[in-house]
Amino acid sequence: PSTPPSPLLVGGVLGAVAATVVAGWAIDFSLAPVVEQWPMLTMILGEVVHPEWSEITDPSSRLWTALMETAAIAVIATFVGSLIALGVALLGSKVSAPTAVYLVTKPVMSVIRSLPDMAYALVFVAVVTGPLPGILALTVFNVGIVAKLTAESIDAVDPGPLEALDAAGATRWQRARAAIVPQILPNYASYVLYVLELNIRASVVLGAVGAGGVGQLIMLYFNRADYPRLAAVVIVIFVVVIAIDLFSQALRRRLV
Repeated sequence: PSTPPSPLLVGGVLGAVAATVVAGWAIDFSLAPVVEQWPMLTMILGEVVHPEWSEITDPSSRLWTALMETAAIAVIATFVGSLIALGVALLGSKVSAPTAVYLVTKPVMSVIRSLPDMAYALVFVAVVTGPLPGILALTVFNVGIVAKLTAESIDAVDPGPLEALDAAGATRWQRARAAIVPQILPNYASYVLYVLELNIRASVVLGAVGAGGVGQLIMLYFNRADYPRLAAVVIVIFVVVIAIDLFSQALRRRLV
């Protein structure tokens, strides 16, 4: 005979349903606008399913220039942010940093992670132009992510080599270089590849707020209601992101 669901499971499901209903009520959630705008939606979908393939096949189209800019933003932000994050992680772990430094760095890392990349992009767009705002926004955001994950890896290193170096009178720099970094290097490389994936996606979104890249092209076609060209851009982005995901996952499996 089948066992009845536990009261805890039933209570959890009912609680989730209640929370969803309350949340919908709080924001006046309704599907009525979708029904009212259905003719407009079907017209847009009718254009989207017929992409402007010349946008993809023409090597001189703005799509490829914007895509290269997006890739450059992601790569630069990943490289710079990950290097800074390694240093921050060493300062943010009680294994590698003095207690006073650790207690100061840990909250700073939390503050950096508290803001999304879009918020950083809006700040930098207000003072600089071109792809630089996107690079700066993703760099700061990457520092928060990679530093947190790397610091946790440092906390979990094998203490044996550290104790041996302490007994030999090694400095903190020597401990970090000889016993900590070699142990965390595979995980650190995996984190770098992970944020590279995130940066490719995020740089597309950041471009929509003026931070450079293919996102600006998406907004241009959207504002012009040029949905066939917009569909072509989305197809290329989808293929590129999937390819990078698969490549990155394969590398991470080899590293860890």
